[in-house]
Amino acid sequence: MEVVAAVVFAAAALGGLFLAYQHFQGRPLPVPVAVIHGIAAAAALILLAIAVFTDDLDGAATVALVIFVVAALGGFYLASFHMREDRRPSALVAGHGLIAVVAFVTLLVAIA
Repeated sequence: MEVVAAVVFAAAALGGLFLAYQHFQGRPLPVPVAVIHGIAAAAALILLAIAVFTDDLDGAATVALVIFVVAALGGFYLASFHMREDRRPSALVAGHGLIAVVAFVTLLVAIA
């Protein structure tokens, strides 16, 4: 199940890369892409949590889960800017992405 979570996280990351590109170009973010990004990431987070709590995974998977939760909290905070129609802070956008990348690499290490 952790492999499926990794694939879904990878798909969410593609949407996140597009959203970050749009942000740094100063363009408006397409709401459907943002919603799909969030839903995919949340689904992957749930899959990973189920895998961590039900499968016999090593500590790296648990660490990845914790880091992904931190990234998700940053994503919720970014969504709040979107809902208020405020510009998202670029440092927060970059930080959210970097934390997610660290979590994803950690998950890949756990799977390997």
